Amino acid sequence: MILEVKVKPNLMNVLKAKGMTQVQLSELSGVPQGSISRFDKNNRHVDSHIFAIAKTLDVNISDLFEVEYIYKNE
Repeated sequence: MILEVKVKPNLMNVLKAKGMTQVQLSELSGVPQGSISRFDKNNRHVDSHIFAIAKTLDVNISDLFEVEYIYKNE
């Protein structure tokens, strides 16, 4: 049984791995650069931004986040 799910945004690491800047991503995805800049600091994200960013970077949405599952022993 999952007790808790911790989700941490990981966009800046994905951008670095792709060799892309925030400005380039903004231009290609249509997501405002300010939103991209704040992505890893926010707990909430605009759904359309997440999908546009993932499509532009050719990654799965789950790649934009680090997810940790904490399980409860039964």
